[in-house]
Amino acid sequence: MSTRTQALHSTLHSSIGIYTEYLLGMVTAILIARRLGPGLYGIYSSLIWFAAMGVVMANSGVTTGIIKFVAELRGRHEEGQIIPLLAYMRRVQRWHLLLVLGGGALLLLAVGYKLAFDLGLMESAMLAVAIGLRAPYMFNIAIAKGFEAFDATAVVAMVAAPINLAMVALVFLLHASIDWFLLVYMVSSVVFYLVSSARARRLLRGMPAPQDLPEALRARARRHLRIVSPTVIIGFFISSGVEILFLNQFATAAEAGYFKVAYQLATSIILLVPGVFSAVLLPMMARALSQGPEAGGRRFVAATRYLTLLAAPVAAFCACFAGPAIGFLFGSAYAAAAPAFALIVMATAVSTVTQGASSFLVSADRQHLILMLMIIFGILKILLDVALIMAFGLNGAIMAVIVVTLLNSIAYLVIAMRVATVTMEWGRLLGIMLATVVAVAASAPLLAAGMPHLWTLLAGGIALGVVYLPMTLLFRCWNRDDILQLQGLHRKLLRGRPRALGWMLARAQRHAAQGAP
Repeated sequence: MSTRTQALHSTLHSSIGIYTEYLLGMVTAILIARRLGPGLYGIYSSLIWFAAMGVVMANSGVTTGIIKFVAELRGRHEEGQIIPLLAYMRRVQRWHLLLVLGGGALLLLAVGYKLAFDLGLMESAMLAVAIGLRAPYMFNIAIAKGFEAFDATAVVAMVAAPINLAMVALVFLLHASIDWFLLVYMVSSVVFYLVSSARARRLLRGMPAPQDLPEALRARARRHLRIVSPTVIIGFFISSGVEILFLNQFATAAEAGYFKVAYQLATSIILLVPGVFSAVLLPMMARALSQGPEAGGRRFVAATRYLTLLAAPVAAFCACFAGPAIGFLFGSAYAAAAPAFALIVMATAVSTVTQGASSFLVSADRQHLILMLMIIFGILKILLDVALIMAFGLNGAIMAVIVVTLLNSIAYLVIAMRVATVTMEWGRLLGIMLATVVAVAASAPLLAAGMPHLWTLLAGGIALGVVYLPMTLLFRCWNRDDILQLQGLHRKLLRGRPRALGWMLARAQRHAAQGAP
């Protein structure tokens, strides 16, 4: 299989895995939210956050180390070191897991009575079992990624995610209590672990006889864990919606439920905007930098423009049609989450646009700088969360997310521009913003048409999309290569129709060929 064919093969299976997991995960979240209501959903979300935090701490640095070193050993044809490396990483994970579960038990005994919700022995046990199974599940997924076996990750998602959704749907139809949803979370952890373990064993079946792990590799693995572990943990605090904990403590469980709905929907939608492009962004940036700083800088600028083209219309549509979106997906009980969703989705879009900056800094070996930024913004986030939520409740949580997200994104962008010694294509980026504003203005009147939520969303999305593409051509948001590719797609997929679009593409191509900005 050629390199190009392998890349296409990996991209296809990675796409299947990502979109299956997130789409079914969102449907699962909607069912749980509708059944429990804002108050109980806020409590449930806090419990799941604790479990997710436990998994992150147990795997901090381990899973990224597996992906990195397994791929590296395969590239050097030193497969005999993979088994001892995995054995070492598994020992590290088990120690992490033991510390997490022990620390969690001590914390529960010490301050559990101060929690805004009752966390009993049964609930604690179910969460502990879930953490103990989801951590090795992520370990197995890391093995598959290290082998570039994205078909294995797709199989895990396509088998385990539907089973999880089916169990949640059954509990939903039975009108069961919150404890039953926690039970489903624990059982689904068993499913994810078993399916992923089977796939990992298949990948390791043909490995050479184990060798002793070289001390040099062991030292590199230790260094990786020391640097990456705090980065992963702090990054989780920044991007995981920790506000639900503070809302439960200092505001109300219902406000925590509203925030969880708004934050999860916003981050899920914007995360899927770049799709698999975000997964290939880091290696693509590293490859460009290997050709020289100038090539890396050009790729960084181009990636930022491309991500802006994708994220701007999606974020604008979600913000404009936040009310119908929340109403259709979660019901009228969550109407208060619509303003939060509108604001958070725009802030999250800015973060997505700067993914090129973070990938560039990682590729340029600025990991220590990234860790320093994460520490600074992690501390700022906690301080703002506590202060603003205590003062303003849900509105305070929204303000904290927006401030930290924007400052963090701006910092990454500015630092990456200085390291790369490049400037953004400000003219094209401004054109994208203008095209987005015109498209939103054209679709917004549909909000007053009085249609059902679904029809409002469909009509609004079509109207915005129909206006947005021509406006990006009118405001010269694309370069010559982009337009040539669009012309090819127009001919192959649409057979040259509509002709007006073909005329606009030809006109834009002439302007680009003449060197127009």
